[in-house]
Amino acid sequence: MPPMLEVKNLTVAYGSVEAVQNISFTVQEGAVVTLIGPNGAGKTTTLNALSGVVPARSGQILLSGQDITKMRAHHRVSAGVVHVPEGRLVLAGMTVRENLELGGYRRTHREVTDDLARMEERFPILRERRDAPAGTLSGGEQQMLAIARGLMAHPKLLLLDEPSLGLAPMLVKTVFEIICELRNSGQTILLVEQNARMALSVSSYAYVIETGNIVLDGASEKLQSDPAVIRSYLGQVVTGG
Repeated sequence: MPPMLEVKNLTVAYGSVEAVQNISFTVQEGAVVTLIGPNGAGKTTTLNALSGVVPARSGQILLSGQDITKMRAHHRVSAGVVHVPEGRLVLAGMTVRENLELGGYRRTHREVTDDLARMEERFPILRERRDAPAGTLSGGEQQMLAIARGLMAHPKLLLLDEPSLGLAPMLVKTVFEIICELRNSGQTILLVEQNARMALSVSSYAYVIETGNIVLDGASEKLQSDPAVIRSYLGQVVTGG
């Protein structure tokens, strides 16, 4: 059985600048895999290429063995690739419920109705605020809405871009508890996250990307004790050896 996601020699450019250079990686079905690295390394660009927001200059993107490299973004959603972007990007003037309904726009009315009930059960705050404009929610509530809206599309592969960005520590904990729940339910996730410590704690495998190149990869547990990762991303002083 092929991986849920297989990226082969992907290059993404903005004009003459190659933001991502010939990278390759895989995400197995049911796994949480994380991309970590400094700001500007190419993490978000990678997710944007996977979801079709920006085109690949070269390389291949395979979803369960199907080549989706040239597929349009909305067709990728139908195929099962769902992107929860950095900054949440909820539709502020629309209600919480309307935002959720938009997440299921390619599905039947009955499916959407059933999933709305499930989302409101999983995220009680969204039930409480269902008729409120999304723009009136706190940052943490908006992040929950963004994740729930993505889940409304029944993703095979969920792309999460910086879900903890700008949140207070307690809300960061809540968001990562949600990611753990999704992992435990079998959801396949590719996570981009500046909080490397938290990202490694919830994922099974990780890739370190710097200046558009993958420079290190391995089991997340192993990378948590790698001196280079500790020094660069975990904020600890490496002693001895």
